[in-house]
Amino acid sequence: MGKGGENQKKKKKKKKNKDEGRRKSPPWRRHPKLLRESLRGRLGTRLPTNAGNFQRAAAPRLRCSRRDHLLLFLLFVGPFNCFASYSRATELFYSLNEGLPAGVLIGSLARDLQLPTAGRQHPTSPQPPLSFTLASRGLGGQYVHLDNRSGELHTSALEIDREALCMESGGATVPGEADTVSSSSSSSPESCLLLLDVLVLPQEYFRLVKVKIAIRDVNDNAPHFPVPHIHLSVPENAPVNTRLAIEHPALDPDVGTNGVQTYRLRDNYGVFTLDVEENESGERTPYLIVMGALDRETREEYITVIIAEDGGTPPLVGSATLTIGISDINDNCPQFSDSQLNITLYGNSSLGTHVATVHAVDLDLGSNAQITYSYSQKVPQPSRDLFHLDESTGVITLSSKVDGNTPRFHRLIILGNGPGCIPAVITVLVTIIKVMMRPPEVVPRFIASEVEGVVYLKELEPINTPIAFFTIKDPDEKYKVNCYLDGDGPFRLSPYKPYNNEYLLETTKPLDYETQQLYEISVVAWNSEGFNVNKVIKIQVLDDNDNSPVFSQQLIELSIEENNVPNAFLTKLHATDADSGERGEVSYFLGPDAPSYFSLDKTTGVLTVATQLDREEKEKYRYTVKAVDSGFPPRESIATVTITVLDKNDNSPRFINKDFSFFVPENFPGFGEIGVISVTDADAGQNGWVALSVLNGSDIFVIDTGKGVLRAKVSLDREQQSSYVLWIEAVDGGDPPLSSTAKITILLLDINDNPPLVLFPQSNMSYLLVLPSTLPGSPITEVYAVDKDTGMNAVIAYSIIGRRGPRPESFRIDPKTGNITLEESLMQNDYGLYRLLVKVSDHGYPEPLHSTVMVNLFVNDTVSNESYIESLLRKEPDINIEEKQPQISVEPTHKKMESASCMPTLVALSVISLGSITLVTGMGIYICLRKGKKHHRADENLEVQIPLNGRINLHMLEKKPVEISNI
Repeated sequence: MGKGGENQKKKKKKKKNKDEGRRKSPPWRRHPKLLRESLRGRLGTRLPTNAGNFQRAAAPRLRCSRRDHLLLFLLFVGPFNCFASYSRATELFYSLNEGLPAGVLIGSLARDLQLPTAGRQHPTSPQPPLSFTLASRGLGGQYVHLDNRSGELHTSALEIDREALCMESGGATVPGEADTVSSSSSSSPESCLLLLDVLVLPQEYFRLVKVKIAIRDVNDNAPHFPVPHIHLSVPENAPVNTRLAIEHPALDPDVGTNGVQTYRLRDNYGVFTLDVEENESGERTPYLIVMGALDRETREEYITVIIAEDGGTPPLVGSATLTIGISDINDNCPQFSDSQLNITLYGNSSLGTHVATVHAVDLDLGSNAQITYSYSQKVPQPSRDLFHLDESTGVITLSSKVDGNTPRFHRLIILGNGPGCIPAVITVLVTIIKVMMRPPEVVPRFIASEVEGVVYLKELEPINTPIAFFTIKDPDEKYKVNCYLDGDGPFRLSPYKPYNNEYLLETTKPLDYETQQLYEISVVAWNSEGFNVNKVIKIQVLDDNDNSPVFSQQLIELSIEENNVPNAFLTKLHATDADSGERGEVSYFLGPDAPSYFSLDKTTGVLTVATQLDREEKEKYRYTVKAVDSGFPPRESIATVTITVLDKNDNSPRFINKDFSFFVPENFPGFGEIGVISVTDADAGQNGWVALSVLNGSDIFVIDTGKGVLRAKVSLDREQQSSYVLWIEAVDGGDPPLSSTAKITILLLDINDNPPLVLFPQSNMSYLLVLPSTLPGSPITEVYAVDKDTGMNAVIAYSIIGRRGPRPESFRIDPKTGNITLEESLMQNDYGLYRLLVKVSDHGYPEPLHSTVMVNLFVNDTVSNESYIESLLRKEPDINIEEKQPQISVEPTHKKMESASCMPTLVALSVISLGSITLVTGMGIYICLRKGKKHHRADENLEVQIPLNGRINLHMLEKKPVEISNI
């Protein structure tokens, strides 16, 4: 090994020792920044705030104690390992509003702790990734989500409710939990903290982070009073500015300005106001302040509403009913309405005779209004002995016999005494009239029922019903006594003959309880000296069941919308009965014609319907109701109830059929009537008005809303479209409207409006070379045509109606297929041009349509001169038209009858028919030949379709340029 190798070995050894020294050195030597962070966390240096909506306050600065000085000393002169482990504890403080949704960023622990992230690490010295972990999953950990890699702290799905967290827990810690909820005593009483312990790993960055999250209150609770009604009593003599605390103040779970701030009254009546006092703990108590004079005798109660309002934005309020009762005080004294009473008393009055009654009034209540009556000391004792005064009622009665020594005049001064009051005074002057003779006597003897001076008579008693006898007499038998009846009523007092001094009291007409129930009359007797006496009689009329109940309306007209709720209220029947007691108690019943689903409450008269009514089922109801009293026998009256069921739009328009089919001939004129769409609606009025419209195909079809007539705007062609499917919508006039749809199928019936169209041959100028060696029966060519119509209108028949050539009958056409075949062998004399006029006819009804085409056949061995043949084709063919209808043979479906006896008859008929046909044909040919000579030169060219008019008019045909070729 050379010197260079030794130097390399020394360098490697030196580098190795240096790395080992770095690994053995404390963390703050390797990471000075970590040391600074530890010191900043320990000494309370304020941490930066993030850019979001949440603030983080730094941990409070710690006062320098001996322990702190010792720590600083150890930091610089002691073993650094001890301080390194201590400096790894850090505290972070965040704040956020309650009620935030999940995913809101609270803070980033990595950034706020200034820890190196993956992006900030040096690429040459990679470190293990950071890891953030909650030390425990306590109550506080349920409300946050910690990202283990980034250290970002977010709100979780569990919404934070500050009142539920801190008000209920009261700031108490949870035993055994490292993170919990706390209401800090060092901070304001409104603070609510979530406490979290976060571990930061790996070991190089290990620390325990104390995270405090302050939950800020939001105004999410309105004030509320613990009771809905608050009662407060105020004495009526309460002076102005009297303050009365209102019990049960409003509560608000929110704190601070979001809590209850003010109180107010909805109506203060001009005599009250509110004030709020706040105690040391921040509780606000409302006080009622009296602002005016109160008087219970004027108003004894005030009812208002007390409103509590918090300080949120916007403010929330709560209310309760406040009843202010004015309590009575003895501020009123008894008072008499009169100051003096004048009373006259006869000297012959009996003991206990009522003399007078005094009455005083005290406006106070209860014991404050108790009044006692007493004589004044000025009243002499003889007067006191003669007249007794009841101290409770104030009634004065005669308590001693009046004799000749009794004074004629008495002055009674009576005092009305109330508690704590000066007595009220009234003077009663009693004058005693000394009677030297006895007054007349009135002695009744009752016939009718009488109890304590009250006579009871039934109403409807007949006229002249006796009530009582009265005997009138003079006790001294010295004077004449007369009597009369005093009082109103149907009564009379008349002498009862033949007796003297006997009078009969009787009725003069029937009594009516409903008119008057009580009569008070007097029988007055007087003598010639002017002395009189009266006997008061009260007559009470007893009620009888003589009145039937009376409905307020004899015809009760009601209305109700259909589809009503069950047991719907209809009306409350009311009938009155003038009778009294049970006789006037009315019960209600349904008549026998009332449907079972109507019910009538017997006592209240409430009429209801138990089921839903359907106007479409029945629109009018009419039945009777009865009102029956409780008399014996009972009396009743009847009223009629009519109920009109009002329509609701509960029925959709209904088509008579869901699928309509109409068959219309094609070429139907525009706006012609195709068919009628029948639609009904069970509703009435506007709800039953139906409008029809075409949903599809409205450019072709239109429908009449009023009559439901479907029309086509244009003429319809079956060959363009054979059928149409329409959807018709019916919409009623309800709100909201209801609708339904129906399917309309229109089928076009074919009309024979298209003649057959010849497709082959394509031109009247084309020709075909036919070799003379062609065998009989061989097919030569064909005529092919189509018809756009359908059915029998499209069944085509082919026939040769004109021939020209050396021997034109040599060719035959099949009426079904249009195939042209050679019938006979061709001879040398048969060479030349053959021209066959073929008629193509359909079987249309009522008249078939047809087309014609010229088939040219050139019989020769070869075509040596085409120009010559073409010149022949251009010349007008002199062709006689055979007027006969092409026939299509129909195969028989039954067996041919073989009968030897019918053969001669058939042969004879055939001969006669053939002769007739030959004669007619000959005459037709002769006529055609004469007419054909006049138009020989006009008929040079023939086209595909030639109308048949006896002769062929070639110039009337549509000329189409067709390439001529050998076919």
